[in-house]
Amino acid sequence: MTKQEKVAFTIKTLDELYPTIPIPLDHKDPYTLLVAVLLSAQSTDVRVNQITPLLFAKADNPYAMQRLSVDEIREIIKPVGLSPMKSKGIHGLSQILVEKYDGEVPKDIELLEELPGVGHKTASVVVSQAFGIPAFPVDTHIHRLMYRWGFSNGKNVVQTEKDAKRLFPKEIWNRLHLQIIWYGREYSPARGWDLDKDIITTTIGRKSVISEYWKNKKGR
Repeated sequence: MTKQEKVAFTIKTLDELYPTIPIPLDHKDPYTLLVAVLLSAQSTDVRVNQITPLLFAKADNPYAMQRLSVDEIREIIKPVGLSPMKSKGIHGLSQILVEKYDGEVPKDIELLEELPGVGHKTASVVVSQAFGIPAFPVDTHIHRLMYRWGFSNGKNVVQTEKDAKRLFPKEIWNRLHLQIIWYGREYSPARGWDLDKDIITTTIGRKSVISEYWKNKKGR
């Protein structure tokens, strides 16, 4: 299979498995998505979805959020982890949105990245899922699968994002990055991986990854 055939196979398989793609984080607008994505760093979407209703019951817009103290925010979000840093980020970005953007979340990745606690991945998720602007946020699942599938060298997420954007058509980026995340969770996880169920890696995967898998399997 050529690289292009592998790309086409991947897109076709993901479209068949996930014709409609659920958004992992519960939100109602760009602001609540921004906060949810910030909270999801080094936490699970399930945990974040349990905590955001409690936080948004107190404040679901930047005007209300800036009126809470950092400690009040921290107390609510403690279960998601990294709460000291995340509470400062949420409070700080809410203040800036009020002062600089009339309470609106900017649609520009660079402007989003200037907000406290907002990195490139968070900004990419927000423009993609809230505004429909093509972006390719790379999380741990995408980073792992792009390497397993031989589409990237796995050195860092910056390189993985560049390779993904080069290989896949821009008009499907927003859908595809979510499809890969769901596929990674269901069929190609980091732990408890069963290659027999992982049709994409079985068909197009990096040979060294597949042989390493079977070597480890025999060694058990």
